[in-house]
Amino acid sequence: MLKAHWVLSILYLLYIIILEFRLLKNSCVDCYYWGKTCGFGKGRISSLIFKKGDISKFCAHEISWKDMIPDILISLIPFITGIILLFTGFDILLLSIMILLALLATTGNGFIRTKLTCTYCSQKESGCPADMLFNKNNK
Repeated sequence: MLKAHWVLSILYLLYIIILEFRLLKNSCVDCYYWGKTCGFGKGRISSLIFKKGDISKFCAHEISWKDMIPDILISLIPFITGIILLFTGFDILLLSIMILLALLATTGNGFIRTKLTCTYCSQKESGCPADMLFNKNNK
């Protein structure tokens, strides 16, 4: 993003901060892991900023793929920016970073969620919208 323009980098960083703040405020406060170490460390961070919510509200609404669009854009925005930059001038480092981003956003994210975090998550037992969305076929 910085290669495109420093202003775009700042706007992109602000976008990520807003999404993280929204997640900490609207989801993490109601999670079993509020104040505890979860697989992503957000339970502890949320407890430093926000008061504990109500764990029964964690599954208050079902999420859909449409709700995932802002999160998908976190990877898609720099990837599309990289494609545009590659058309303006080929750069092997940029191409390498884009391949790494694609691998981390797909295979890496899937591995982390299925093998390292969600498998051992205590919140899943009382209900998790993400688990319900991603594992519909397994239930």
